[in-house]
Amino acid sequence: MHIKGSVALVTGANRGIGRAFARALITHGASRVYAGVRDPESLVDQSLVDDCLVPLRLDVTKPEEIAAAAAAAGDVSIVINNAGTGGTGTRLLDGPFDGARQAMEVNYFGTWAVSRAFAPVLAANGGGALVNMLSLASWVGQPLIPGYAASKAAEWSLTDALRQALQPQGTLVMGVHASFVDTELSSWTDAPKISSATVAELTMDALLHDRPEVLADEETRRAKSALSQSPSATPGA
Repeated sequence: MHIKGSVALVTGANRGIGRAFARALITHGASRVYAGVRDPESLVDQSLVDDCLVPLRLDVTKPEEIAAAAAAAGDVSIVINNAGTGGTGTRLLDGPFDGARQAMEVNYFGTWAVSRAFAPVLAANGGGALVNMLSLASWVGQPLIPGYAASKAAEWSLTDALRQALQPQGTLVMGVHASFVDTELSSWTDAPKISSATVAELTMDALLHDRPEVLADEETRRAKSALSQSPSATPGA
């Protein structure tokens, strides 16, 4: 997969990992990066606007905005589904399910809707790549954030389904897994974190080498290797 000269779309590109993805794509030579955001005025990297970064109104829970984005960004060959929410308001054993429902709506159905809309765009442009920002929580139950973990497990399943479905059109489908990343989304915990820039750079390297998966840190690699073991009450054990 070539990044230099490519055109890309990053959802949730105004901060955190999404912002890092956009900057990494530009650093690696992408000619244009559509920054999919709910509010185009919220873009932090205004210095890049009108150069390589193109603001694009995109709320992944609104079908009409997804359709408009696919029509406006018909030249993309790389789509990075990064937009997400934590759903941290939902507790495991009591309280309302509102946060969990929102996490599923954004992280799972939002990724599905964007992928469905852009699959024919990628096919028309030679196949390209579809990248889904997943999580260690795709594989390890999280009692403190059960709604988020469930949405990421569902998104992992979706990523595998997309990989099988889009292989005939030559689209590389990649899942990017990481433990805690130093963003606003993980500000509630003091656990060790890796940087957004690290996640973005590992993803660029995987694109360049046509790899279908990124395991961004040691905790994530341990969790992946433990999937064949017996269930445990200890995360990652």
